Amino acid sequence: MSFPILLVDDDPLLAEVLIEAAKINFPEARFQQVYSAGEAKRYIDQLEGYGPKLILLDINLNEMNTGFNLLAYIQVHPQARLVPVLMLTVSQLTNDVKLAYEIGASSFTVKPFSYEDWQTYLVNLRHYWYKTVSLPSIQFSPSTTR
Repeated sequence: MSFPILLVDDDPLLAEVLIEAAKINFPEARFQQVYSAGEAKRYIDQLEGYGPKLILLDINLNEMNTGFNLLAYIQVHPQARLVPVLMLTVSQLTNDVKLAYEIGASSFTVKPFSYEDWQTYLVNLRHYWYKTVSLPSIQFSPSTTR
């Protein structure tokens, strides 16, 4: 069964690393990458049917709209607010962790450094979010008011 994951990160190579590491460690994962908060908003607003089961969101998106701003947007979106958002960032700042949870992040994770660490990350992601928890099936309809 396919497990769609929206990746919001401005690093064009990250999806390639995740896809490669997921082949063995999380074969059900299907990554859709967008590179900015604006692109993520458009993607979410235009979704029709079943959307992502998870959102992996970086804090630093090389633009004025940070991952925190996008997280706040997701939390008020009628359908997207039901999708767990995992912060995936290089930041380990206490204030960033606190703010992420205050805004509504489901989890705060630090980007692995090595390919082997990415494999472990995906094993853990699969075990918890695919094998352990129950997630709602969310049907999206294109937004006409946003």
